[in-house]
Amino acid sequence: MTSSNCRRTHETSNATHDSISPKRTCVGQHRILGRIALGTLALMAISTTGCFGTGGGFNLGFLGYPIPVSPYYQHKQEEKFWKHERYERVPILAPTTSGGTVKALDPPSDDEVIHALETARPVQGGIPLIYEKQRNNVRIIKEKIADYIDPPRFYPLIGPAQLHHAHYKCTIYFDEKTTVGYPVPHTLHDREAIEVVYIDHNHFHMVGDVEPYTTPNL
Repeated sequence: MTSSNCRRTHETSNATHDSISPKRTCVGQHRILGRIALGTLALMAISTTGCFGTGGGFNLGFLGYPIPVSPYYQHKQEEKFWKHERYERVPILAPTTSGGTVKALDPPSDDEVIHALETARPVQGGIPLIYEKQRNNVRIIKEKIADYIDPPRFYPLIGPAQLHHAHYKCTIYFDEKTTVGYPVPHTLHDREAIEVVYIDHNHFHMVGDVEPYTTPNL
């Protein structure tokens, strides 16, 4: 009786194990398929982002991948716009007062002088620890060397106006330090560097009607 009960119990446990095993196998397969689906969706999301640019039915090749650009070039574009907005436009002022003294605009600002100096003698764009330049202890002396106004005439896109000339001589004294790190490390320190830049602050004054332009007889 004992052996019979043991056999029945063993048969019952085998039947129960056989009925549960397929269910566990199906659950494991569903988990694997779910992970594969999530991985596929993640790969598709990465391949269609703006950083890679490979979606949309076309391929840009190596241009589709982000290329690092030095902040120096970004600064140069912003600096170019800064100079154009503030210093490269010719202002048109009101007419001059009859019998009064005509004075030029304000002298160049220190910022304008430094931009002109940077154009003539740049220190930007070095390579850290390889080649660097520094400018310290800057002193600026501004002198007006010319201030005169032309007779009225007609200018295209402006009309009757007078051109007022104002020329400034700007002398800059500074210390220039040059550090070279390769192939022969050394430092050059010029404590008495001098540079002279000339800046024109020309501008227009509007006037009344002038005599119309006539073509000379040839």
